[in-house]
Amino acid sequence: MPPTAEESHPTAHHAPAAHDLSVTTASADDWLQVARWAADEEWNPGRDDTGCFHPTDPAGFFLGRLAGRPVSAVSVVNYSDAYAFLGYYLVHPDHRGRGLGLATWRAAVPHAGARTVGLDAVPAQQATYRRAGFTAAHETLRYGGRPAGAGTLPPDVVAVTGAHLDAVAAYDRRCFPADRRDFVARWLTAPGHTARAHLRDGEITGYGVIRPAHTGHRIGPLFADTPQAAEALFDALTATVDPADEVFLDIPEPRRAAHALATGRGLTPRSHTVRMYTGPVPPAAHELTFGVTSLELG
Repeated sequence: MPPTAEESHPTAHHAPAAHDLSVTTASADDWLQVARWAADEEWNPGRDDTGCFHPTDPAGFFLGRLAGRPVSAVSVVNYSDAYAFLGYYLVHPDHRGRGLGLATWRAAVPHAGARTVGLDAVPAQQATYRRAGFTAAHETLRYGGRPAGAGTLPPDVVAVTGAHLDAVAAYDRRCFPADRRDFVARWLTAPGHTARAHLRDGEITGYGVIRPAHTGHRIGPLFADTPQAAEALFDALTATVDPADEVFLDIPEPRRAAHALATGRGLTPRSHTVRMYTGPVPPAAHELTFGVTSLELG
């Protein structure tokens, strides 16, 4: 969720133009415009991310308008009574430097209540978010490239079907700070999404999803018990896309095995962000994370 410098300073004074800003919740259709802004900023969101994430918390997507025209946005998605995630903090390039980002921020952040809020920020914005009460937890590296060595579907990896949903959602809950079963159900079956699960003795020991993005494809999440399971999932997922397409994977530090997987398959670091939180993070098995679901929405 890499915001640009013009969007934000949650403690800055804002220009008079901000007084004319109307901030309301955004529909899924409204948010398609924000996703286009994110694509223009080269965040490379998945093509159907909005349709999967918006129903998680429809009241958590905020759009600022001047004279009815969308100019700013931020999402504050409440996943549980304890955890929320902030993303898509954007101001249209034609309207930056006028305090609109700050006004949108102030209208949206109270939606999280007393929950711990997470976000991903470019390093240059760490100080901005620190002043707003966020503390850095770790870096996340985005890898990209045309995968090398991807083969056919390994025998211990299967296509995810409806029969796997409960088990996949339970596995996801181990890896994410909140139960997001309904989101997982949408994520596994969205248009263009391909989901694979790794099995051992009939039990799920990892799963991953690859989806079309504005450029190439993004893998996320990629959760697995072992590096070997993650490698098998990565190969099975990338085998389903055109070898000419680039694939992108966001890996939290210090997951050395995940970085080794990415570099071993021919991907190279492209950018990095900093994961930050406002308070204690609900527990999750971070050691199982070989790729996060989305920098914009957690």
